[in-house]
Amino acid sequence: MLLAAYSCTDRLYEQEGQLNTADVDYTATENMIDPLVGAYYEFATRGWEEPLLLSVRGDDVNAGGLGDQQDFAETDLYNYNKDYWMYNSLWQIHYRDIVNMNNAMDQILQYREFADPSDYDLADQYVAETKVLRGWLHFNLARVWGDVFIIETAQPTKEIEKGVASKDEVMQYISDLMDEAIPDLPAVHPADRPDIPGGVTRYTAYALKAMANLELGNYQAVADASAAIINSGTFELYPDYYQLFKKPGELSSENILEMQFSDFGQETGDTFYHLYAPFGPQNWTPARENASGGWGFYEPSMKFIKLMLDRGETVRLETSVLFTDRGIAEIQADPDYATLPAFVSNTTRDGDVIEDYPRALFASGKHYLPSVQLTPGRNDYGGGKNLICIRYAEILLMYAEAVTRGANPSGLSADEAVNLVRARAEMPPLTGVTADQVMEEKLAELGMEWGIRYYDMIRLDNYAELSYDGRTFSPEDELLPYPQAQVDALPLGGE
Repeated sequence: MLLAAYSCTDRLYEQEGQLNTADVDYTATENMIDPLVGAYYEFATRGWEEPLLLSVRGDDVNAGGLGDQQDFAETDLYNYNKDYWMYNSLWQIHYRDIVNMNNAMDQILQYREFADPSDYDLADQYVAETKVLRGWLHFNLARVWGDVFIIETAQPTKEIEKGVASKDEVMQYISDLMDEAIPDLPAVHPADRPDIPGGVTRYTAYALKAMANLELGNYQAVADASAAIINSGTFELYPDYYQLFKKPGELSSENILEMQFSDFGQETGDTFYHLYAPFGPQNWTPARENASGGWGFYEPSMKFIKLMLDRGETVRLETSVLFTDRGIAEIQADPDYATLPAFVSNTTRDGDVIEDYPRALFASGKHYLPSVQLTPGRNDYGGGKNLICIRYAEILLMYAEAVTRGANPSGLSADEAVNLVRARAEMPPLTGVTADQVMEEKLAELGMEWGIRYYDMIRLDNYAELSYDGRTFSPEDELLPYPQAQVDALPLGGE
């Protein structure tokens, strides 16, 4: 339960362990970065279930036949169990991390009291970074549950007693919080930060502001925030879409926010990994011997695959989907897809063979790391692979959507923004692009990523797209029910 997490709010995880705030010497201002490093640790230590639960309800993704996680499969069918442990875990971990990031902010401010005035700007920057990270967490919570708590302190009893804020209020809070953060953040690419390479920058805050305003339907604010990123000239699409989601694409020119993981290039010793096994195939013959397979919990949908084939997609389809022979046969059982392009194969371009397995027909290629890219001696599925949260392609497409829905452009036209994304995917350019075309482009480009497709469809009330393969979606299915453990413990309006 959320309340249980607060008993530990005097502690903040760091990369080397836990920091007890009572032991901190705040006059040692050279250590002011330590709580910020701890905040990034909190950001990156996601439970394996969190990205799966955030993503599984879109028409781009299906849950694998799970057996021991049947309620996850039922969630994909819009049948929700308020007692399911995954719901409570997502809530608990996100709020725990928000509280810990608030704690980190408080520590930074205490260092600032003893700092030389020349370091005030740096302290303000560190505080702004915690605002962006906790804004991202609030964003996820509001998209999943709608009305949720806004937590701004490390001792949030009074905030909890006030009750939940509406989804729109949370999104406006995030937008306003980003306005606070933006002036204090460096205007550089995340990879160019010398202190924390890949850390939050001004453009991360602009991106989150655009995302929050997209949920609000405030399209001019979306266009303006997106244009601030585009017109900065700081970002460009990584040229190789396939490698973008693998080791070569880490901290690339495209990535605006990503979780970083590593085994430090060593065959043995410490690792800092995300658990990718749930995304992976249960059965494969890896090109590099002894590389472990996955659990088969998450698969691209047949609807997504056929749409991509209909569109003539090559690069993005090959990248997004790992095919099994059984899955290929299932596609070809439809006479309209009896003949498939040569790249549709159960062998990836890196030589990993995706064998048939019982839980799914396909696996996610965006969460796949070729076995040959694993550090020698390391065998975990996806071991050390970073997890991209926000990338420039999403910014371009949000900008295009906003313009096609009436926002005034600034710099690029909607056609130009969409065609930048299409060119990288070796797709022909469009002219006079419409909002519907932008939404389909978002599906092709961003499928399997963070539930973007699902949340797009529910904010647009496009329930027909979510009623597929025997599913029937209704407005009552938009939000997950509050976890029963939280309803019993917290003032959630008796829902």
